[in-house]
Amino acid sequence: MYNFYKKGITAMEILIVVSVLGILFLITLPQFSKIKENQILKNALEDVVSTLHNAQSQSLASVNSSEYGVHFQSDRIIVFKGKIFSSGATDNKTINIISPASISNVTLGGVSSNTGDVYFERLSGVPNKTGTITITTPSTSKIVTISATGAVSVN
Repeated sequence: MYNFYKKGITAMEILIVVSVLGILFLITLPQFSKIKENQILKNALEDVVSTLHNAQSQSLASVNSSEYGVHFQSDRIIVFKGKIFSSGATDNKTINIISPASISNVTLGGVSSNTGDVYFERLSGVPNKTGTITITTPSTSKIVTISATGAVSVN
């Protein structure tokens, strides 16, 4: 005769459920990490492109009768006034790159390094140097290209 008073969950059933949930967690966790990394890379690309466009538009508008440029470092981009970057200038505008994204290579005017500067000519918006800026995360990288006309594109 079946006993209706012995209802409940056995230890074996609990272990099976916990094991299945653990396996699902281990499978999905890396995917969320990858999604987050891709979003950080996308944000860094948007920051670089918008900063270049900002410097170019300020130069085209001849704001304060000056040209504007962008200085690239591994963890930040800086908009500066004039043709020469000065780290101590009070009117510099810094945009930080969020880790794990970083600027790994700057190739401007044929010179490749970890840092670099480009400025845009007043009234024409033409860059003084053309080249590429490589933005990387641990699993991928993207290249921003500055053309001779000042157009900015991402591969």
